[in-house]
Amino acid sequence: MARTLDRLCAALRERGGTVHVFTTEDPDATASDTVHRFPSRSFWAYPQLQLAWPKQRDVLEPLRRFSPTLVHSATEFGVGLAGRRAARALGVPFVSSYHTSFTAYAAHYGLGVLARPGWSYLRWFHNAGRRTYCPTQAIVDEVTARGFTHCREWSRGVDGGKFSPRFRSRAFRESIGATEATIVAAYVGRIAPEKSVGVALDAVRHANTARPDAVRLVVVGDGPFETAARNAAPVGTTFTGRLEGKALSEAFASADVLLFPSTTDTFGNVMLEAMASGTPVIGADVAPTREVLLPDRGWVCTAQDAGAFGDRLIALVDDRTALHSMRARALRHASARSWPAVWDTLFADYLSVQRAESGSRAMLANAHAP
Repeated sequence: MARTLDRLCAALRERGGTVHVFTTEDPDATASDTVHRFPSRSFWAYPQLQLAWPKQRDVLEPLRRFSPTLVHSATEFGVGLAGRRAARALGVPFVSSYHTSFTAYAAHYGLGVLARPGWSYLRWFHNAGRRTYCPTQAIVDEVTARGFTHCREWSRGVDGGKFSPRFRSRAFRESIGATEATIVAAYVGRIAPEKSVGVALDAVRHANTARPDAVRLVVVGDGPFETAARNAAPVGTTFTGRLEGKALSEAFASADVLLFPSTTDTFGNVMLEAMASGTPVIGADVAPTREVLLPDRGWVCTAQDAGAFGDRLIALVDDRTALHSMRARALRHASARSWPAVWDTLFADYLSVQRAESGSRAMLANAHAP
């Protein structure tokens, strides 16, 4: 999500807008007058998640000086909560985005008891705004059923200059022990329990039991489950760590298929990045993933069923024609998902929110006029 928000800020500036960002501290970040950072601490259940709880005045005063026309919160906690309060104090339209299934994450981390109060809090937070943006229509439907109001889809795009079949690299494949006859399956993302990485590991093991050494797995990313994943990985698995730039582009394009077993993602940007790279996706059969891959842009398998994922890999080992056909369809779909089109839709909705806010104020003023 961080990359999406970076793109959002860049797109606003490119179109003549100004933006200030309120976020957690980052010792590696360059100082900026438009980025306000606050001391943060790791969330105990997930150390990679940083939470900050700034004093209200430390958010309100910079916002007052900036004089924004809209406040968009990308988190329901800490900084986002302070932004919600500041927007109300300043009389500025407030919108939010729901992009992390916190209650699903709670279940994975043994905090399922928090699911019910979690939904109550999220509903309270998001319904204070004029809009809640969700990455897929499936998530719009889910949260609307939970009592959220004024929800809209804010989809995701993909950078065709960064993710493309032209980055396919024979050298990369050789470095992980793959030949042109090998099916290279990739997992790209955080290596964490809620991402169901174990399903990907077991799927490749299942496939290679039936078709010895036919599939190679490459795991791109890092996270709290990495040590356990390395210990559980099938023979021949390559862990690259976190990749960026050209190295990431090569990893996507050099794979033959992306394994996306997660059941907690509200979108999964890596699916579009893989498709733009000419790499079809095998995903879990859950609503947000189905929306991206179906009817004929990828395959879905029963969630948490490593055998089903493995059987799909076996089918691709035996039928390369199906793989090539799906590659073409996936690439065609991704080529139509440009970021400029995404921003056109989002910014048009921003303007409609601002107009609605202005209209409400005018009506209120007239109602109190003598």
